Amino acid sequence: MPGSSGRRAVLAGGAMLAAAPRLARAQMGRQAADHVRIGVLTDAAGPYADSGGPGSVIAARMAVADFGGSVLGKPIEIRMGDTQNKPDIASGLARSWYDEGVDAIIDLPVTPVALAVQQIAKEKTRTVMITAAAISAFTSKLCSPVSTHWADDTHAITTATGKTVVERGGKTWFFITVDFTFGRQLEAAATAVIVQNGGTVLGSAEFPIGNADFSAQLVRAQNSGARVIGLAAVGNDLVNAIKQAAEFDLTRDGRQSLAAFLVYITEIHALGLSVTQGLTFSSSFYWDQNDQARRFSRHFYAVRNDMPTRNHAAQYVAVTHFLTAMAQAGTRDAVAVNQAMRALPVDYFGHPALVRADGRVLYDVTLYKVKKPEESQAPWDYYAPVSVMPASAAFLPINPDCAA
Repeated sequence: MPGSSGRRAVLAGGAMLAAAPRLARAQMGRQAADHVRIGVLTDAAGPYADSGGPGSVIAARMAVADFGGSVLGKPIEIRMGDTQNKPDIASGLARSWYDEGVDAIIDLPVTPVALAVQQIAKEKTRTVMITAAAISAFTSKLCSPVSTHWADDTHAITTATGKTVVERGGKTWFFITVDFTFGRQLEAAATAVIVQNGGTVLGSAEFPIGNADFSAQLVRAQNSGARVIGLAAVGNDLVNAIKQAAEFDLTRDGRQSLAAFLVYITEIHALGLSVTQGLTFSSSFYWDQNDQARRFSRHFYAVRNDMPTRNHAAQYVAVTHFLTAMAQAGTRDAVAVNQAMRALPVDYFGHPALVRADGRVLYDVTLYKVKKPEESQAPWDYYAPVSVMPASAAFLPINPDCAA
């Protein structure tokens, strides 16, 4: 058995081990106090890596650099985490980051991931800025004083696309819909808009996430005689559906056209104009929309070798606005900063915007049509604007319970 000196050594060692986590947390707390930290929680290598992923980190760091690199006399740090599109992984990272002193979390593709992190942010009273996941419930039902929603939400994209397409003659629709809560909600929201504006939905065909063969759904859409085929899908599923629709020559004779909702320019680039020509969809951002957007996009392209998606653009604007609000509030307190975010106007690449009391960011939404190959004048010259829907018409009115 160990002697008294040995026992003292063992006890001392045990005390040091027990104290290690406390010391580590204290050290992290001191480090957090010396920096303002923003965490990008994204899909690093999965189906949403092109629309978010490393590009989201680039956009956030561009915002920090353009802001000057510091706020309240403290340097600004951007960190990245991979959610793997799993709510439990995202929750674990978010909780750990907030405990370590991260001031805000941003990006958050996939609805369940964003919902999980939004709840943790509310519990911890820390800022969350959702720029990727799109359901309107983030503000219409789940508003929080520390949460803001920057993505084009499901109400805005279905209203801007559905209403305008119906008004321009696309009065009969058939949906090809991913068999998932998001897809069903997207179809339901679009259907309501179509019917309200005098259109008719002739039917729909669902498919599972990760579907490889859309032939059955495309045949049903073709046989329906609908003027517009609505694609209630996102990511690789949307890409595969568009590609196979072109292989079916679905739109060749002009009697049918494709409309989608959550479309990213990287997807158009990957598929090419010969496949995507004529596709209509709405978006808050296009790299070639004005001089301010072009300056940002060309800088982004120089780093990433891709033009920014609307998620990347929202990252840049959201980080900039968050830092501006922190400087205005003169504190890192999340509630005070979010109050300043709601009070200050937003510069959305030359377009005026604002953060409503419920955290919904309001801006005009443009309906675009993908150009024919012969209409494109340069690389990435893909979109032709059709019409603009004002923010007041695109987004849901505020829920009175979230107005305070």
